[in-house]
Amino acid sequence: MAVAEVCRRSVCAQRGVEEGVLTASAGGVLAGDMRKSTIFATMSDKKKKQKFYVVWSGVQPGVYDSWSECRRQVVNYPGARYKSFETREAAESALAEGAWAHIGRQAHEQQPDWKHLPAEQQPVLPSLSVDAACSGTPGPTEYRGVLTHSGEQLFHVGPLTDGNNNIGEFLALVHGLALLQKQGFDSFPIYSDSRTARSWVRKRHADTKLQRTERNAQVFELIRRAEQWLQSHEWHNPILTWQTDQWGEIPADFGRK
Repeated sequence: MAVAEVCRRSVCAQRGVEEGVLTASAGGVLAGDMRKSTIFATMSDKKKKQKFYVVWSGVQPGVYDSWSECRRQVVNYPGARYKSFETREAAESALAEGAWAHIGRQAHEQQPDWKHLPAEQQPVLPSLSVDAACSGTPGPTEYRGVLTHSGEQLFHVGPLTDGNNNIGEFLALVHGLALLQKQGFDSFPIYSDSRTARSWVRKRHADTKLQRTERNAQVFELIRRAEQWLQSHEWHNPILTWQTDQWGEIPADFGRK
């Protein structure tokens, strides 16, 4: 299937996590109704959104209208701190509030950004990226999948009570595989930054040490459905490793580090 055709096809989100993510019925892999939308649009059909760049620490701190201007302020500048925003108003407000209010003390200085790399060094596009987040172990867990090139969200599930990050990453990967197969995108790549999730999918089994309780019954039900789907389906979608050190955080990241 041609890339342009793949991009024109569409998916939609499920009605709610209460109905579950993966169904056990033959031929039906996702909860909720699947409706036509325009989420998979060709990259050439989408105009690149204007971004505004805040430089807190660089040659000349301020707000810049393009990456090329921002880059001149931060490349090879020791301890450079900067970030992009969707609007000039948000950028100017962030500049006044200071770097730590927006990038955190644990944020990497000069975060990699794959969109500014040569085409041959970028991730495979178009593709799907999945990720999960968990507050505590166990704790509230959620996961989602987005289009790598645009960040447009295709699905989001959670919070689920008393899960953990590995389980969330696993469910996200299976959800992505099931979604793409149901829509006929049999060769559409999926990126994950979780070695554990990729391993569990290869084994078709979630080798979790999490203890089952009444509180996390829903989590284990989703694991059961995910394993059942893996054991009853074959897939050809490449499952690729997201290179965080080269590309920055995966596009599906929840931004809570």
